[in-house]
Amino acid sequence: MTTMSGSDGASAGGSGGRGWFTPPPSDAAPAEHTAPTSNGTTPAATPGAAAPAQQEPPARQGAPAQQAPAARQAAPVHQAAAPAPAEAPAHAEIHPASASRADSHPAAAGTHPATAQTHPAAMQTHPEAAHPHTPAGDVPEGTEPGDTELIRVSMEELERSSDAATAYFYALLFVQYPHLREMFPAAMDGQRDRLFRALLTAVRLFDDGRLFGDYLANLGRGHRKYGTLPTHYPAVGECLMAALARYAPHSWGPRTEAAWVRAYTAISQRMIDAAAEAERHSPAWWDAEIVSHERRTPQIAVITVRPDQPYPFRAGQYTSLETPWWPRVWRHYSFASAPRTDGLLTFHVKSVPAGWVSSSLVQRARPGDVLRLGPPAGSMTVDHRADSGLLCLGGGTGIAPIKALVEDVAGRGTVRPVEVFYGARTDHDLYDLDTMLGLQDRYDWLSVRPVVAAGGALAVHDALAGELPDAVRRYGPWAAYDGYLSGPPGMIRSGVEALVGLGIPTHRIRHDSLEELVAQGA
Repeated sequence: MTTMSGSDGASAGGSGGRGWFTPPPSDAAPAEHTAPTSNGTTPAATPGAAAPAQQEPPARQGAPAQQAPAARQAAPVHQAAAPAPAEAPAHAEIHPASASRADSHPAAAGTHPATAQTHPAAMQTHPEAAHPHTPAGDVPEGTEPGDTELIRVSMEELERSSDAATAYFYALLFVQYPHLREMFPAAMDGQRDRLFRALLTAVRLFDDGRLFGDYLANLGRGHRKYGTLPTHYPAVGECLMAALARYAPHSWGPRTEAAWVRAYTAISQRMIDAAAEAERHSPAWWDAEIVSHERRTPQIAVITVRPDQPYPFRAGQYTSLETPWWPRVWRHYSFASAPRTDGLLTFHVKSVPAGWVSSSLVQRARPGDVLRLGPPAGSMTVDHRADSGLLCLGGGTGIAPIKALVEDVAGRGTVRPVEVFYGARTDHDLYDLDTMLGLQDRYDWLSVRPVVAAGGALAVHDALAGELPDAVRRYGPWAAYDGYLSGPPGMIRSGVEALVGLGIPTHRIRHDSLEELVAQGA
C-alpha cells in the first residue's frame, strides 16, 4: 500500500485514527435527546442495535492504553422533547487503562443496527444483509433504486463546505455526548480530514456491491480494536444527519433523508456483521514487543516485533499500529516480509514532519517497547493460481510490501518472472537496495532496477534516472504481467495510468491506496 509502509497521514480501508461511523465507547449511559439541525428541527434518530450485557476481563499490564467497554448493553436512541447531554452507549464506567483484550464486539451476525420505530424510512436490516457481496452495480440490500443519486447529489453539495460540515459533526457529537471527546486523539484536524475521506469513499462505492462490501467489512473488523459496539452507531448517525441537513440544505429533504437513513442502516449492518464474524476467530488486537530496531537512515527505521499470539496475514497486506506514547492514534504500515516460521513481523517506518506515530517509532522506540496491532487488511496479494509475471513498482518505504511479495513467490517454489522497479528521490533513500539485490542474486526469475528521481550524479550502479512510471515504459512488454504498486499516492496514480497505457487491464493492477485515490477524485 502506498502510505501503509511509513506515512503518518494516510490510510486505506480504515483511516489512521478513528473511523467516521463509530465513536469510541463512553463512560455513562445515554439519556433520551434529539440532535438539533440548522433550523432547529430534529433529524431522524438513527437506530441502535441490541447487544447483551457482558463483562470484559481486566487488561494486562504493560500494554498501551486502550479503550473498551466494561459491559455491553444496548440503548436505542429516541427523540425526546428536551435535549440533554448524554453518552452514546450504555455501559459501566471505564477508564483509558481499563481496556480489555477480550473481544470488543458482541454482535452476532444479523444484529440490527436499526429499529423500525426510529424513523419511517429506516428499513430494518436482516441477517441476509451481512452477506457477501452484492453484484457490482446493484444497490446494497435495505436500500432502494434512486438512493445512490440522492446521496451523491447531497454529497456534492456537502463537499463545498466539507471542513465546516465535519467540524460541525464533531462539535455536535461532543456536545451531545461529551464523554466521547476524551476518547478521540488530542488533535482533531487529521481526524476531520479522515472522516470526510471515508464518507466520500463509502458514497462513491455505494452502488458497487463488491468494493462497497469489502470496504465496509474492513472498517468493521478494524473498528474492533477501538472497543466499538453496535450501540455506538446511533449517536454518530444522528449527528451525521444533522450535519447533512445543515450543510446540504438545497438537496436535503424527506426523500434524501430517507435515502441516507437506509444507506446508513446498510453500512452499519455490514460493519457490525463483519466485526461479529472476525470475533469468532481472532482477538480485537495483538500486543507486540519490539525485538529489533535498525536505523537505516536518519528518517527510516526497520522495526521487527514479536506478537503475543499467532498473527495470520498474507504477504502484501498491512496493519494498523498504536504506540504507547500516543494512545488512540493508529497508523497503517505494510508487512515487510512474508509470514515467517518464527512468527516475527517487520515494518519499514519513515519519520515524517509532525508525524506523531512515525517520529516516535523511528526516534523513540527501542527493543522491549510494546506496540499494539490491529487486524491485517489489504488486497495487494499474489494470486498463486495464476502463472503470470509480477510487475512491481515500489516507491520509498513502499518497497516493504514488494519485498514481502518476492518472498511469497519464492516460498511457493514456482518459477514466475518478477520485475521490481524500486524508486526513491535520491540514491541515499534506496535504503533497502542491498536486500533487494541480494534476493536478485538468489533467484534468477527476479530482476531489480533502482530508479532515482532527483538530479545529480547517480552513485548507485545501474540506477535509472527519472520517475518510476517513465522507467517502466522503457522496458517491457508488460501486457502479460500483473501489476503491483506501493508508494506515495501520486506515484500510485501515475503508476496505474502508466500500466493501463502499457496494456495491463485494471482488474490485474493491485494496490491498497483506494481511499486516497477516491478522496482525490480518481
